[in-house]
Amino acid sequence: MLLNISQLGQIALPVIDVDRAEAFYEKVLGLRKLYRFGNLTFFDCAGVRLLLEKTSHPETVTHTGCIYFRCADIALAVAELGKRGLTFDSIPHLIAKMDDHDLWMVFFKDPDGHTLALMQEAPKGYSPKAAAN
Repeated sequence: MLLNISQLGQIALPVIDVDRAEAFYEKVLGLRKLYRFGNLTFFDCAGVRLLLEKTSHPETVTHTGCIYFRCADIALAVAELGKRGLTFDSIPHLIAKMDDHDLWMVFFKDPDGHTLALMQEAPKGYSPKAAAN
């Protein structure tokens, strides 16, 4: 029997305030909201659903792991999200030089303290500083 479990269908994050989290993911990050059902709100991330669910125990919300959002141009994404009020933990930085591309990332937090990141698989020699000019 072959198991075909290689594709993500949904990722869930516990949140303290669904309205606040919904506004952040929709208005700041610009994710497409699929629907809301009570204290559950769902967003589309290129075919993977992101579920934000009100936790009944806020003290147990943990901040382990990270969700990485792929973007076409990290410098432009950082500039636009900065205009929307997002604060980043640092500037975009080179994570790894691969054989055929360079991997750039920048990290930030959502209103509940979950770590999120933007990532760009950029052409060799890319510099976000040069791209921003």
